[in-house]
Amino acid sequence: MGRRPSIDRISSNDLTLLATDRGQVPMHMAAVLTFDAGVAPSLAELTAALGERIARVPRLRRRLVPSPPGFGRPVWVDDAAFSLPRHLSEGAVPGGREDLLREASRLACERLPKDRPLWRARLVRAENDGAGALVFIAHHVMADGLGGLAVLSALGDDRPEPGAAPVLPAPELPAPVPKPPVPTPPVTPFPQPGPTPRELLADAWRERLSALADAPRALASAARGLRELGLTRRHRTHGSATTSFNRPTGSTRSVRTVALPLKDVLGAAHARGCTLNDLVLVAVCGALASTLRSRGEAHRSFVVSVPITPRGPREATALGNINGIVPTEVPADPDPAVRLARVLEQAGARSGPSRGASVGPLGVAFRALARAGVFQHFIDRQRLVTTFLTNVRGPAEPIRLAGHRIASIVPITMTPGNVGVCFAVLSYAGELDTLAKT
Repeated sequence: MGRRPSIDRISSNDLTLLATDRGQVPMHMAAVLTFDAGVAPSLAELTAALGERIARVPRLRRRLVPSPPGFGRPVWVDDAAFSLPRHLSEGAVPGGREDLLREASRLACERLPKDRPLWRARLVRAENDGAGALVFIAHHVMADGLGGLAVLSALGDDRPEPGAAPVLPAPELPAPVPKPPVPTPPVTPFPQPGPTPRELLADAWRERLSALADAPRALASAARGLRELGLTRRHRTHGSATTSFNRPTGSTRSVRTVALPLKDVLGAAHARGCTLNDLVLVAVCGALASTLRSRGEAHRSFVVSVPITPRGPREATALGNINGIVPTEVPADPDPAVRLARVLEQAGARSGPSRGASVGPLGVAFRALARAGVFQHFIDRQRLVTTFLTNVRGPAEPIRLAGHRIASIVPITMTPGNVGVCFAVLSYAGELDTLAKT
């Protein structure tokens, strides 16, 4: 009756994502992997490379199957009908980079078929300037931003950059002692059968009993989560989060990007005694305030929802979402020093042992709203959050895919409700890419 390895249930946080995926745009995340101009791989090269490596990421070959009532959360099971052509395609756009991003945004807004693993990739070429990009789209229930980077690293090439000189031991040092070969892990046959109803039921009851035994710790974590959300602080966030950007959104999105040298941004942050994330918060709210002032709107402050996670970088075999949220109030003051001072006052809420604890209270509240059928009504009219900002640290060195160098990575996130503009930041290979999505 023990839990067998093939039972891969979604987490409570993933369950929240499924329950609240009811808006006009799906809960997807996407990445635009842009290759060096004129040297993008062919569809055949990509198919061959991914075909060899896709087993490194089990979830890419698994579909989500609901459990019968009372048998626990849905499970990931191997898709016996899996084939790369069902997920990988190619196309072209008539213009250049802007058309590439427009096409990526359009693809991210299309719902994925539920009868197969929840992802797709499209190789897109720009006819004007020869640029090529791989647009990768996945439902957020599969992974968060860090998990997406783990997937990319697992699928990337193992060989070094062409022309890179081998690293040899210095002449005066003794030759290194050869290490014993690392045993190759056994190849798991595919597809594996899914769990039986009896196994699902036994596993569900064991999880319930474990949750009862863990109730005191869960209550303490919930209390930390409420503090993380600012609901128990003496100085809570104030001011209306509603601006002309905050109105119910439709079924399409548009994106704009800004790229900066990472070294310069980190230098500016260190010179001011803050983190890169603090500096991005200040810059984002400065842009919001400037735009709204040009519209004749005067706002005292903004509330930015910043996702945080208690986990660091993860393996591609351990995906899923464990993200909490910290609402951060940032003044609309034109002086960036004033905005930064307020951000630094709240920096403690984004660190420490309770980091990410808000995932529990948020999940309970959102699932309750979804069951009552009022979640969409709530997020279309909420006045708690002005915008979202996510910041993910990507690889410091370039990744190659199918023998071709990925020059840049542009993240795209989907947000439902009345948040009309949000921001995603990703550092990659010495560059900081910032995306504004409307």
